[in-house]
Amino acid sequence: MLSRTDQLEEHLIAIRRHLHQYPELSNEEYETTKFIRKCLEENNISILETKLKTGVIAEIKGKKEGPVIAIRADIDALPIEEKTGLSYTSKISGKMHACGHDFHTAAAIGAAYLLKENEENLNGTIKFIFQPAEELGGGAEKVIKDGHIRNVEAIIGIHNKPDLQVGTIGLKAGALMAAVDRFQVVFYGKGSHAAMPHNGSDPITASAYLITALQTIVSRNVSPLHSAVVSVTKITGGSTWNVIPGDVTIEGTIRTFDHHIRQEVEARFRKIIEHTASGFSQEFSIRWFPGPPPLQNNPAVTEILHQSANSQSLHIIDPVPSMAGEDFSYYLQHIPGAFVFFGTNGNEDWHHPAFTIDEKSLMKAAQFLYKGALSVLNHYVDDYYKLKNKQPYSVE
Repeated sequence: MLSRTDQLEEHLIAIRRHLHQYPELSNEEYETTKFIRKCLEENNISILETKLKTGVIAEIKGKKEGPVIAIRADIDALPIEEKTGLSYTSKISGKMHACGHDFHTAAAIGAAYLLKENEENLNGTIKFIFQPAEELGGGAEKVIKDGHIRNVEAIIGIHNKPDLQVGTIGLKAGALMAAVDRFQVVFYGKGSHAAMPHNGSDPITASAYLITALQTIVSRNVSPLHSAVVSVTKITGGSTWNVIPGDVTIEGTIRTFDHHIRQEVEARFRKIIEHTASGFSQEFSIRWFPGPPPLQNNPAVTEILHQSANSQSLHIIDPVPSMAGEDFSYYLQHIPGAFVFFGTNGNEDWHHPAFTIDEKSLMKAAQFLYKGALSVLNHYVDDYYKLKNKQPYSVE
């Protein structure tokens, strides 16, 4: 006969596989929302009202009054055609959980089940934020705007890490993931016959110089002791081989870990475009799309989770910060918290059509969120009652 833990593990794997088979893109997670609600309601976990069109906010409230700690999981998928060959591969053409949000969601549901079993011993409340639209970078802001972290003392979250073994987690105070900014630049020149370029003003040549010049932003303006990335990823211009076009569009992204460097890089970016356009007789436009800020883990919450992970015999490493972005960072602008890399021993990295995880990591992730949330909650109990001018409950 299977143990309670083994039964829960099998159930969470089934939940994760269901989510994997029916992925939904950002702000389209209607069926995913219904399924999460069903999983929680079957275990008598309270669903809170929300103005969010997709996503679920739930809570488990102990009998003792106390602080509120949040666990966040993202629920959206990506517009990628799956090529894993798994028996439970995506049934939705062109959509895939290629970043493991199905894993995060199932792990958070598992943590909710474990906390529900122990709700009478809670010195406060655990809130669950099943957040939509992480991939578009707007989901966290919607949750915040709807007031769902207004009474939250601290927040924790995880992200699978395919290059870490199962049982290994990455915990780091300070910068863990980068700020994400997107740009679109258009050079407006004057088209001409390719054989008579002197009759026009060539935006392709100007764009080529611009792309080279943009690389000096990092190499000559950012200290070697800091990190930044400027990547041009898309160039659009021209329609045939013997005509110089009238305009060229350049798109790309900038990634930084520091607020001040982020500002300096943008200022330098705009100045280089202005001078390049002037030197090549181009008009220009810049569209700037600011994304999530740098993800900065709170040292105190990180240390609490470090102690909790130690008690669970997890192997803890100091992870290399990732230049990928994560809108969990918006929560950390308002409340303390920590984001953790969780080893899943995958064969490909995030956003790859053959991305997979080792499901042995799922129960470990659920238990980490469960025990980590309890540890953070208990840490905040004393302060909560001091602020309330009440005698705190004894916390062992």
